[in-house]
Amino acid sequence: MRRISTDEVKKVAQLARLELNESEINQHAEQLEKILDYIKQLENINTENIACTTRAIEVVNAFRKDENKDYENSEELLDLAPSRENKFFKVPKIINE
Repeated sequence: MRRISTDEVKKVAQLARLELNESEINQHAEQLEKILDYIKQLENINTENIACTTRAIEVVNAFRKDENKDYENSEELLDLAPSRENKFFKVPKIINE
């Protein structure tokens, strides 16, 4: 694998608006080189019979029926709010008409 030059690290640091000293530049060059070496190892793994996936753990949405329910202690909750109007929480307006 080709070596990451300190000039490349300096360029990326400049684009990211990072101020790095020479020691940090050398350290990042070494770390990036190790990361690329690891990626090269991963490229050698046979994934021909492996199904594509988007995440390590499958996520399933748990849907429930959208129902309006009365909460028996709603007055207590409303009393905790900084501001309320009748039976509702009052919040600052964020959308201009």
